[in-house]
Amino acid sequence: MENMQLANRIRAFRKLKGLTQHELAAETGISLAILGTIERGNRRVTQQELSKIADVLAISVEELQGQSR
Repeated sequence: MENMQLANRIRAFRKLKGLTQHELAAETGISLAILGTIERGNRRVTQQELSKIADVLAISVEELQGQSR
């Protein structure tokens, strides 16, 4: 469940920023195939991947994870 919630948040923030999966993958250096499996909740995101995604989306890792500060 937690994995799917994070996947949904990553997808939602990506769309809010107006990025396609291809653009986010290119900017993070994460392959498009891996990013797709992350967004579908079929793969756990690593801390390094999470940090890269948050950086590109200009939000904190905590915000991306749905944690309040």
